[in-house]
Amino acid sequence: MILAAAMNPDAFSGAQDAIARMRRGDPDALAAMISRYQHRLYRYLLRLVREPAAADDLFQQTWLRVMEKIGRYDARRNFESWLFSVAHNLAIDAWRGKRGESLDHGADAGDSSEPACERLRAGDPDALERLLDFERGAMLAACMHELPAIHREVLTLRFEEEMKLEEIAEVAGIPLSTVKSRLKRALEGLRAAMEARLPGGPRT
Repeated sequence: MILAAAMNPDAFSGAQDAIARMRRGDPDALAAMISRYQHRLYRYLLRLVREPAAADDLFQQTWLRVMEKIGRYDARRNFESWLFSVAHNLAIDAWRGKRGESLDHGADAGDSSEPACERLRAGDPDALERLLDFERGAMLAACMHELPAIHREVLTLRFEEEMKLEEIAEVAGIPLSTVKSRLKRALEGLRAAMEARLPGGPRT
């Protein structure tokens, strides 16, 4: 569905027109863009914060911030990456200072220096597809829920939003090498969590 929209020039031109009208303060254009992205953006935020009420609040804040910044939006940038980066930054701000899990730290020690991450092929979703094949989506969702926020985020953007690694780097504000390493660690963590739920426990 996402690919079909990306290949549809009418859909692309419609989005660009809506963005232009948003910059002129057209409320109908804003409503159209919220409708266009509401399910994907809310899902992304829910994956991050794991609380529906918090995700809903951040969703509303994201669109308010978009309207504040739309006048300075560079039309040469990918709008989706920009939109999700706005949501990402608001989520970090909301969690900053809270005890426990942080959205921008943790589970990243040694990320940039681990050569094994380079073996992960950027355009090949087979690693996650294999996981999806052997267990139902409910188990996958439960296991993703247990992962650190930075790993939930990279899995969501890569496999649910079908973003390129470069786009994920832009959203999260991190180097491409860190995206690759986080994705590798996230897949490993997801695999371990799913295997732990299988009869007989983790495989050796």
